[in-house]
Amino acid sequence: MDIKPALEFSDRPFLVCKDHTVSGRFFELYKDEEYDLLGTFPRPEKDKLSEYYKSENYISHTDSKESLFDKIYQLVKSYMLQKKMNWIQQEKKSSGSILDIGAGTGDFLLKAKENNWEVFGVEPNSNARNLASKKGLELREDSSEFENGKFDVITMWHVLEHVPDLEVQIKELKRLLKPDGLLVIAVPNFKSYDAKVYKENWAAYDVPRHLYHFSQSSISKIFGKFGFTLKFRKGLMFDSFYVSLLSEKYKSGKPNPVKGVFTGLISNLKAFSTGEYSSLVYFLKNS
Repeated sequence: MDIKPALEFSDRPFLVCKDHTVSGRFFELYKDEEYDLLGTFPRPEKDKLSEYYKSENYISHTDSKESLFDKIYQLVKSYMLQKKMNWIQQEKKSSGSILDIGAGTGDFLLKAKENNWEVFGVEPNSNARNLASKKGLELREDSSEFENGKFDVITMWHVLEHVPDLEVQIKELKRLLKPDGLLVIAVPNFKSYDAKVYKENWAAYDVPRHLYHFSQSSISKIFGKFGFTLKFRKGLMFDSFYVSLLSEKYKSGKPNPVKGVFTGLISNLKAFSTGEYSSLVYFLKNS
């Protein structure tokens, strides 16, 4: 089950990308051909990684509704929360215990609670935990506080790409999830049409916060090594618009909403047949 020795990144960079959010530094993406996976290098030192999240533009750690972009983001998020619960309940017919790792400000867990789930959350960012606390959710800082085999469902919504060690994280998921439990992983897809259009300016590369970049085969192969079976996948169609709008700004230095929306639309239309959405949610069964 040890995937570390199998991760062999190429000698030449796949792309060179800029951190547009915080530092303005450039980072290189290298590809592992066997797992169809990209890795970000150089990696910030563990004690300095949090510095790259200190930005008012890092929207997942806030409930901001100040700008039009924020308002649209929060509106779409509200719609998608129930959509996500519906997908989970399509597989798990009865409610149980659910752990959200990287819970942000807790909105997904609030929706799960409304749907009669017993909810738990992990969020390392203190500001996000404080916002969740004001909503009546007490999130833990680390998953090590939970006992073995506790949860019926574990979710990671756009979190796996941030973890520094895939092997350690997947083993922890295996420890926490009940036998036959459901693991839900949402990650960007670098094989999507919008990723190919924007290349090094694709906002979902988000270096160096995103340390890994996944394809469909990445998820199947890596999680298969640890005894997870892919049940089904879903596309996050709104992500292509969000990412394309940001990518246009990164590419030209100024917003181009018409072109961004058009690219997002084309990406979704192509994904109807290819399955290569800008972001994908994978539903995996523990065995």
